[in-house]
Amino acid sequence: MATLLYRLGRFSFRRRQLTLAAWVLLLAVFGLAAAQLSGPTSSAFSIPGTESSRAMDVLAEKFGTGDDAASAKVVFTVSGDAKLTGAAQKAAIEAAVQQLEAAPQVASVADPFEAKTISQDQKTAYATVTYTVAATDVTDTSREALHTAGDTATSAGLGVEYSGEVGQIAEEGGGTEALGIVIAAFVLLITFGSLVAAGLPLLTALVGVGLGMLGIQIATGFFDLSGSTSALATMLGLAVGIDYALFVVSRYRQELADGRDGEEAAGRAVGTAGSAVVFAGLTVVIALAALSVTGIPFLAAMGIAAACTVAIAVLVTLSLVPAILGFAGRKIIAKRHRNTGQHEKPAVKAPFGERWARGVLRHRVAAVLLPLGLIAAFALPALDLRLALPDDSTAAVDSTQRKAYDQLAAGFGAGFNGPLIVVVEATAGTAKTAAEQAQKTITGLDDIVLVTPPTLNQAGDTALLTVIPASAPTSEATKNLVLDIREHASTLTGATLAVTGTTAINIDVSDKLTDALGPYLVIVVGLAFILLMLVFRSILVPIKATVGFLLSVAASFGALVFVFQQGHLADALGIESTGPIVSIMPIFLVGILFGLAMDYEVFLVTRTREEFVHGASPDDAVVTGMSHGARVVTAAALIMMSVFAGFIFADDTIIKSLGLGLAFGVAVDAFLVRMTIVPAVLSLLGRSAWWLPGWLDKLLPNVDVEGEQLTKQLAAVEQESTDQEFATTRA
Repeated sequence: MATLLYRLGRFSFRRRQLTLAAWVLLLAVFGLAAAQLSGPTSSAFSIPGTESSRAMDVLAEKFGTGDDAASAKVVFTVSGDAKLTGAAQKAAIEAAVQQLEAAPQVASVADPFEAKTISQDQKTAYATVTYTVAATDVTDTSREALHTAGDTATSAGLGVEYSGEVGQIAEEGGGTEALGIVIAAFVLLITFGSLVAAGLPLLTALVGVGLGMLGIQIATGFFDLSGSTSALATMLGLAVGIDYALFVVSRYRQELADGRDGEEAAGRAVGTAGSAVVFAGLTVVIALAALSVTGIPFLAAMGIAAACTVAIAVLVTLSLVPAILGFAGRKIIAKRHRNTGQHEKPAVKAPFGERWARGVLRHRVAAVLLPLGLIAAFALPALDLRLALPDDSTAAVDSTQRKAYDQLAAGFGAGFNGPLIVVVEATAGTAKTAAEQAQKTITGLDDIVLVTPPTLNQAGDTALLTVIPASAPTSEATKNLVLDIREHASTLTGATLAVTGTTAINIDVSDKLTDALGPYLVIVVGLAFILLMLVFRSILVPIKATVGFLLSVAASFGALVFVFQQGHLADALGIESTGPIVSIMPIFLVGILFGLAMDYEVFLVTRTREEFVHGASPDDAVVTGMSHGARVVTAAALIMMSVFAGFIFADDTIIKSLGLGLAFGVAVDAFLVRMTIVPAVLSLLGRSAWWLPGWLDKLLPNVDVEGEQLTKQLAAVEQESTDQEFATTRA
């Protein structure tokens, strides 16, 4: 592989105009295709095959309804001594309802006074607006008409807020992602001392992300993708795109410093550092694509989309980066060294990595125990981890959907925002009796506010009940209520019972995600062990690396619970609402952190193994490996942390929490695990760290991640050329 990449690097450098033109053409083709084929995204979470999903299908079949039609609640409130039943207030609400009925794409509007949707204190009421199309098909004109109708009541002194996806007001992005890119640029500038060298990884990363985003837009025309898919792919694409280019550019500058010309330096950089990039990218891609084995369609789609973006980042690094290096010429070198023959600062003292490694090895027991203590403290809050899917209760406190949620909870009870729909199926003519029996049974359960009388379909073989819990939708009490209702399904004679509705669907999805985490973790950990055994030809090093990865994941979970669930530092980080962690977060963190942790492991430890194989003592090998890799890995970690941290201030709850979890996880993994615990453990293990049974050594293929075989081949070619020149000179 290294030889093939060496040739690719030389070709891209030599034929840089052609290479650049090919990438520009690819961007243009993707852009045209995205403009023609893109479709809407969805914020809904569902898993086919769960009880709640099957019950929704029954509703669609038996009642001609389902969860496709968009709806919104317009919530009216009044302050002071006034009541909504007052003449002026009632007239204002009725005027708003009339205007809502005339709005485009509206199928029906439930008047609060006719539907009896007024709170007991007569200070809160709501009108339910049902649309003729799905939420993704509601036009901007229809959304504006919804708010315009509500404004008629506002002008009369009433408070008006909107619940539901249709009522959400699109907010302008804060541009906080750009902050991460600015910090990354600063880190690159400090690392390379050249604007061109600092700008190159940013440019190529943006190209890769652009292609990934356009590809996702194209995919939305054929598949149902979550609205968070693009943000996830952008986050990962930027982070790995910058880091991978950083590794290649750094190696290219080293090759120039050794006196090689640009084309040869590009070939060697792609053949060596590029080989590590391929392996590192492959681990991320496999970890994300492995989300497909969970059996959760929306999760698999997000994972595959992000994996494709990472794969594009790898291809850009291997092909476009050497081409841009060709255009940059000697500007890739710091200006003060371009005409001096020096490409790096003269070493006046040992490199940071060497000094750090020697300090760790001097206090190797403490270098293991102290970081482990810190990580344990970071991970401790994870024992209180609670999972749920986001709803309006987790929206920003000043958003209209959050205000509507709080007002409805205050006026009608906490459980009003999460009604349960109970579907009873029986033979024609017996469904009503079975449903009434179910109503009586459910009414006697704990945490119940109201169970409505059964509503029958025309065939008389299906009935539905609406259950209003006493507790909030994401509470444990509501989850227990759903389980209690399902357990009592067996008490019905000759009928079946199922619980559905948004709250039940979210509970089922969360349970499915939790159940999938264990098998997925086994797959990822097993994959980590096999891949690292291939790279390092060792048993103990992969075990150490895998345990380190699990430590990073635990610390990341703890940070999420500490901030997003318990609310610590929430104000400082701009987090306006706290609650259970989004259910998809643990499985995403496991997959993504696995790939990133393996990146650092490869770039730091491969050089250590190479030195040991060439005869260095275990401690000397560690020092040499750290001295060569620590600076680049530190820069890479700071860049990733900056990019991920920029997403903490995004509007989307999933992206906010993923940004924090990844930023913190990368910090722990890079600085506490890979740069402190790893060298200390390698020193403690000594020569046994690199032990591998002979039969297994013969069985495993040699992947040569560092391009050692390529280096030997090129050295042999150089020696042969030198010998020929010497012979010619003597002749």
